[in-house]
Amino acid sequence: MASAAEQLAANLNLGVFSKATELKQRIWFTLGALVVYRLGTYIPIPGVDPSVMAQMMSQHGGGLFGMLDMFTGGALKRLTVFALNIMPYISASIIIQLMTSAIPTLEALKKEGESGRKKLNQYTRYLTVLIAVFQSYGIAVSLETMNGAVIDPGWFFRFSSVITLVGGTMFLMWVGEQITARGIGNGTSLIIMAGIVANLPTAFASMLEMGRTGALSPFFILIFLVIAVATIAIIVFVERAQRRIAVQYPKRQVGNRMFGGDSTHIPLKLNTSGVIPPIFASSILLIPAAVAGFATNGPAWLQAIGAQLGQGQPLYLGLYAFMIIFFSYFYTAVVFNPEETADNLKKYGGFIPGIRPGSATAEYFDRILTRLTTVGGIYLVAVCLLPQILITDYGLPFYFGGTSILIVVSVTMDTVTQIQSHLLAHQYEGLIRKTRGKGRR
Repeated sequence: MASAAEQLAANLNLGVFSKATELKQRIWFTLGALVVYRLGTYIPIPGVDPSVMAQMMSQHGGGLFGMLDMFTGGALKRLTVFALNIMPYISASIIIQLMTSAIPTLEALKKEGESGRKKLNQYTRYLTVLIAVFQSYGIAVSLETMNGAVIDPGWFFRFSSVITLVGGTMFLMWVGEQITARGIGNGTSLIIMAGIVANLPTAFASMLEMGRTGALSPFFILIFLVIAVATIAIIVFVERAQRRIAVQYPKRQVGNRMFGGDSTHIPLKLNTSGVIPPIFASSILLIPAAVAGFATNGPAWLQAIGAQLGQGQPLYLGLYAFMIIFFSYFYTAVVFNPEETADNLKKYGGFIPGIRPGSATAEYFDRILTRLTTVGGIYLVAVCLLPQILITDYGLPFYFGGTSILIVVSVTMDTVTQIQSHLLAHQYEGLIRKTRGKGRR
């Protein structure tokens, strides 16, 4: 027999959506924030000739710069105020989370609850500013080395570029936090997804143009589209896959009445870390590759590193796969603590059939999570790297890569899940109001 929550979920329709005023406000706020973000990707940096950058991107847009431009939603190609996008904030988040696991002081802050989380977020913002300053200064210096790219080179141009780019990154960080708090979905992930989705029509038209000119055969385009659809289906299947661990609560007697004795389960996702590992791995690899790529007139060893970290190179693919698996384990350990979960079960009298409460339960959770994370990490590597190899060999746009498809599908699923949760909450509130009204009568 279906539960009350399942019955409510089955009754969700457009009529319920039209009555959920708060949900509609959240959706409109999210759409408005994303429109502001997209408008900002067309505001150029002062003092730069955009035609020179466009020419450079047309010559080298199939490699590192194409990958960078994908994550910035086309802002890098146009050299706008959002050219750094929100990637410095993601890099800062990675560093803070790694330091939280290694430094006892930061680990103690994490355990303090809401106050500790606010302090860690503040540290992340400070580190975001430092990373953005370093990257924006590197971009300004690199632009000055390009013939005709900068109208008036000098320290004033560097200072204005740093202020503009850092300000754009901090504004996007604030927009992402506002979307998370007052909108629908994760703001940071939605900003990255919006940039990818906005350029998908252009990428699709570019692929069709390559087919028209004979650079790609129509049969190959058809096969690639079939692979893309199959990839989407696999992502949806794996992201919804769960390992349900049965949990039982013993009966207890209070007076003359018996309570408890319920059976439930703890759902553990096959890919617990979600889309975070590919985003983290890409942001980490893009930093040294970007420095080496911009330094076209630099030393030979730096140019050699840039060549080895190019898209499709064995070193890049190996490091990318290793970092995806590493961040899969790391982020899973961050979001799910086996010992804490086992202690909470023991505190409330719950137990897993056949497993003793306490340390044995924690070891059981850890063993299950290790197996799930191994399978999830291999899945992420396959989804992100296999289309990447095809893109590198045949020169297709990066927007059809496994990483971009994974981000779009996963963020869309997460956003739809949150919308359904808000609709269910609205349904529950309506039932409670009706029940109270009948009780008064």
